[in-house]
Amino acid sequence: MAPDSGSRTPGLTSFLRSLSSEPDETCIEQFIALLRRRQIRHSRPCAVATAYLLRRVVAQAKAEPGKPIEAARLLQRVQEVGRRLVAAQPRELVVGNVVRRVLGLIREEQDNERGEGDISGLSSEVGIDSGQQTPQIPSLGKGDPLSSLNGTTRATADMQALHTSQSPAGVNTRRTTQPASRPALQPSYTTFAGAPPVTSMFSLLSHPTMSSPRSSPAPGSPSGTATPHPTGSNDIRQEVIEGIGEIIDELEQSDEQIASYALEHIHANEVILTYSSSTTVQRFLLKAASKRKFTVVHAESYPNNHRKVHALVTGNTNSDHSDALTTEAFHKTLTSAGITVILIPDSAIFALMSRVNKVILGTHAILSNGALVATSGTKLVTKAAKAHHVPVVVLSGTYKLSPKYPYDPDMYIEYGDVSKVFPYQDGELVESVQVENPLLEFVGPECVDMYVTNLGGHAPSYLYRIVRDQYRDEDVDI
Repeated sequence: MAPDSGSRTPGLTSFLRSLSSEPDETCIEQFIALLRRRQIRHSRPCAVATAYLLRRVVAQAKAEPGKPIEAARLLQRVQEVGRRLVAAQPRELVVGNVVRRVLGLIREEQDNERGEGDISGLSSEVGIDSGQQTPQIPSLGKGDPLSSLNGTTRATADMQALHTSQSPAGVNTRRTTQPASRPALQPSYTTFAGAPPVTSMFSLLSHPTMSSPRSSPAPGSPSGTATPHPTGSNDIRQEVIEGIGEIIDELEQSDEQIASYALEHIHANEVILTYSSSTTVQRFLLKAASKRKFTVVHAESYPNNHRKVHALVTGNTNSDHSDALTTEAFHKTLTSAGITVILIPDSAIFALMSRVNKVILGTHAILSNGALVATSGTKLVTKAAKAHHVPVVVLSGTYKLSPKYPYDPDMYIEYGDVSKVFPYQDGELVESVQVENPLLEFVGPECVDMYVTNLGGHAPSYLYRIVRDQYRDEDVDI
């Protein structure tokens, strides 16, 4: 039997297999070469490969001898690898998105480390303790000299007394009438003589386990500040690896989560127009077909993606062409689910748009202002839909949301083989004209009515909020 040639073909599968046997630097260089040669392309394969590679990098990060890995050292290592990956293929924005997500996980753990001593120190500084009594405002009795003041002066005195009672321990801004025998406010993890030990609520949240509330602070630490948990630094690497695992799970489940909203956007007897081949759009339509009857008008997306579209519609995946379904296989055709599918050439899009109820599209990446980087020809579809007042719905996982702003939209356009437009056999014609074959193009946010992500439906103007929640500001420029 002849060996399987697919297993030897450089791509996502062979790269994931090499992660378990090759050194880190070899894996990084291999992924960079695959990105530059475009042997790993499209959003999901690039995102999956980046996530698995960074998980390996974090797991193998080197620390100083005899010491646990520090968050700063881990952050520097991931930033170094991320810069190299982004420089290898800047148009694959999902690579930088996954790197930013991992950097955010490390920064979160770093903030947790720094916050352990800060919160307890703050509680000791202001004297917050569950076992201590709240200072009371001095009473103004009948014999008090302030009782003879008028209302305005009396209110001013009350406010000054309140300010005095709320000032930090040891800072006397005004003389009060507190008894001299009252003990001074004590810092956290200390007790009065003979009194039961008390623990601040802030300290409970910061230090879930302490050896003893009476333990003295570590040498060199400020008074009243508890010693950080001894195993906190050892958990940084494991916590980040678990976070990357959650990102990988999100990549695998994003299509199913997006498809769960299909019944909210597709109704019975509608005519849906879609463009290009996308597993996200396909699963979305298949989910709606389980309870709805509708018609799909599918444009063929010539010349770069028409073979995949034909395979998607007909279910014929046996093709001799190298670009047919090399990265993702369609497990079920639309016609097998009972959907009426009409395949049309791109030239008929504008003519049929008046009969369409909704346009559903996939995308390559989404920028922070709601603009799209999508398959070439998508702008033609959105412009025709806008002219006929047909709503445009774009399906995308949150991992495709990039914090980048399109200051120069031309930098996101990728060009492919011009022989698909004009064969090289027409030598005289090729030499007389300048031919371009864009694979990706920029679509402005004004052409999109709604985005459906794995978090639900959103207007283009709301995407900035999702971007802010997903990435840290300091990681926008890797």
